[in-house]
Amino acid sequence: MTVLVTDTGFGPETWDAGFTALDDAAAGTTSLDVASDTDPAVLLTQLDGVTMIRVDFPSFADGRGFTIARQLRLAGYNGRLRAKGHVISDQYTMARRCGFDEVEISDDLASRQPEQDWLFRADWQSHDYQARMRGAAAV
Repeated sequence: MTVLVTDTGFGPETWDAGFTALDDAAAGTTSLDVASDTDPAVLLTQLDGVTMIRVDFPSFADGRGFTIARQLRLAGYNGRLRAKGHVISDQYTMARRCGFDEVEISDDLASRQPEQDWLFRADWQSHDYQARMRGAAAV
């Protein structure tokens, strides 16, 4: 089982169209499952018609998924973007600021890091150190 984390807390899976591995993607693919070692430049060539991308985090210490999300958003991808796997509650703010809409975690991780740990970081647009230093509001 999985738990979906958003700014409003824990919830059930809301995507029922399944996921296609990037290597198996063909015309008409609407959702992609992307490994953390995927080259964002290659991924950008596969986005026609894709409305959901799920990026794998094999370890909480592997931050390449954050780079993928940021590159997708900077390139103009407006679809749904999900981090999946070993993302911990301390990383939720970073995930949201990089462009992820949600995080998919296991039931086991949800029991070790309960909903209130994630909700504590759900106000990700506030307390933005870089924006405060520039004298601008968080983006």
